[in-house]
Amino acid sequence: MILFEKVRWKNFLSTGNQFTEVNLEENSTTLIIGTNGAGKSTILDALTFSLFGKPFRKINKPQLINSVNEKDCKVEVDFCVNAINWKVVRGIKPNIFEIWRNGSLMDQFSSAVDQQKWLEQNVLKMNYKSFTQIVILGSSTFVPFMQLPVSHRREVIEDLLDIKIFSSMNTVIKEKIRFLKEEIKTLELKKESLNDKVTMQKNFIEELENRATQNIENNKTKVTQLLEEVDGYMSENSLTEESILGYTKKQECVTGATKKLRTLGQLKGKISNKVSTITKEHKFFTENTVCPTCDQAIEETFRINRISDAQTKAKELQSGYKELEEAIKEEEERERQFTTLSKEISKLTNDISKNNARISGCQRQIRDLESEVQRITDQLANRNTEHEKLETFRDNLKTTYDDLSSRKDTINYYDFSYSLLKDGGVKSKIIKKYLPLINQQVNRYLQMMDFYINFALDEEFNETVQSPIHEDFSYASFSEGEKMRIDLALLFAWREVARMKNSVNTNLLIMDEVFDSSLDGFGTDEFLKIIRFVIKDANIFIISHKTGMEDKFGNVLKFEKVKGFSRMEEK
Repeated sequence: MILFEKVRWKNFLSTGNQFTEVNLEENSTTLIIGTNGAGKSTILDALTFSLFGKPFRKINKPQLINSVNEKDCKVEVDFCVNAINWKVVRGIKPNIFEIWRNGSLMDQFSSAVDQQKWLEQNVLKMNYKSFTQIVILGSSTFVPFMQLPVSHRREVIEDLLDIKIFSSMNTVIKEKIRFLKEEIKTLELKKESLNDKVTMQKNFIEELENRATQNIENNKTKVTQLLEEVDGYMSENSLTEESILGYTKKQECVTGATKKLRTLGQLKGKISNKVSTITKEHKFFTENTVCPTCDQAIEETFRINRISDAQTKAKELQSGYKELEEAIKEEEERERQFTTLSKEISKLTNDISKNNARISGCQRQIRDLESEVQRITDQLANRNTEHEKLETFRDNLKTTYDDLSSRKDTINYYDFSYSLLKDGGVKSKIIKKYLPLINQQVNRYLQMMDFYINFALDEEFNETVQSPIHEDFSYASFSEGEKMRIDLALLFAWREVARMKNSVNTNLLIMDEVFDSSLDGFGTDEFLKIIRFVIKDANIFIISHKTGMEDKFGNVLKFEKVKGFSRMEEK
């Protein structure tokens, strides 16, 4: 049983820098009153935030920090489980999540998510959904059991009956089945591979013993043929090299033609320039008797001599020019011969390169064939080793078959266990066993609240509602006040079952505004009788903004706003 002792908070919502502390075990009934916005429901958010890291109402985490102080938000809850004292501390700015056991802080090496999971599974033995169904009955944000999806209804009841372990076990088994299937798949592939290896090894040994000699002879014959091809290519290369040598000698005779052509071309250009100059001079003195620059007469003898010299020089240059052109033609022919010889030499050199590539290919094939001959010879000499390999493959194959058989037997066992642990198996049988008790308790509390209907949950957690007058009601067909009576009856029934099973048993029960909207005066009176005389071993807190009920409770806590901060006082 979880015995909640106290909860306190500061800089939380509208609470200021001083701790507000509520004793959770001092009185059997406590009324919490206050105007809207005074902070009377803060206890709900403080409890769920400290235990589960999230508020009860739909409030974003940053909004939990007091908007004035904006830091040092802290909530602490103390409780006892099986004579062990626990404290959970959470804070924002700075972020805090601490779990204390008998006054000692527990290791915080794991992540906050893992710590929270450990707290719920090993200490609280309930999660947020179970807590809000067993410990808290809210108003605005609370989703009653009857409004939960079927899967969430199942989750709550599994927590109550302490059979959620079966779901966890089923998850583990499901993972093991998945892992085994992967192993079986791997082993099947291994089996196929080993079968192939055994077959190949048997064929290899047969070929080794029956065809090895023939293979060796065939390879030797191929080597001989390739050696002959190599000799043929080398002979062709020798003849080609002789041809290249002849062409090279011819080239020596015409070497330098290009250089000489360049020199003759330059000389031809100089002669052409001289001829042009002499022609201009001859034309000038032929056509002019007076100097065009100074208008003085040119001496006739001088003019005639210059014309005669020009004619003589022109004849000499023309004669040399013709000789030069002949020399250029000879050198151009030598250059053409050199180019032709170079092309022929290049072709023959390319032929030699092709033959060398063929020789390299033949030599590579010869090496491969010789290596193959050596390999076969070595293997033939080591037949016993190959037989040993075959036996090893066969042994491995047998082991793989045995492993496969074992895995298949195991997976059949897990499949059977999975079928037992799934929702339609053992859990359903346990739930079926407790459903009559649950329905009995629900109807008992409904009758205590003067609501005479026959309410029943089936194995799928769908409701059937019958009355003395009408049949086949549904939860949705009732008024809000009638729905509230059903919600309260379910809450009380859950607590009774939890107490009997010792699964989610606790001393704390908090109900928020159950009087304020749906319950009429008569329903309120009947409800107060139940919490006073029927609900056992519980410290019940009722949050309300109704007045006039203070005398019906053992303790009253009043919340009010003072200068913008929420403050609590006991009356």
